[in-house]
Amino acid sequence: MSAYIYILSSGRNGTLYVGVSSDLVQRVFQHKQHLADGFTKKYHVDQLVWYEQTDSIESAIRREKQIKAWNREWKIKLIEATNPYWNDLYSGIL
Repeated sequence: MSAYIYILSSGRNGTLYVGVSSDLVQRVFQHKQHLADGFTKKYHVDQLVWYEQTDSIESAIRREKQIKAWNREWKIKLIEATNPYWNDLYSGIL
């Protein structure tokens, strides 16, 4: 079963959120619609700027914890390696 690690942003160089999901489309939709109370709703963090697919939810959780432990600069470099303009990638995964 595939799983995804993803980074959402409030905008270019804005607030970042790292998450994990087995259904990336559904989870990002939930963030965009502000369906769950919490960090992303409070800070309007709803632009998908990076994601990575793994083979299992366990490996996705390990990778998520790794990325969450990184400093902000490393996370920005990760995003800009594949998405230098911080485009919202959501429409590309639909």
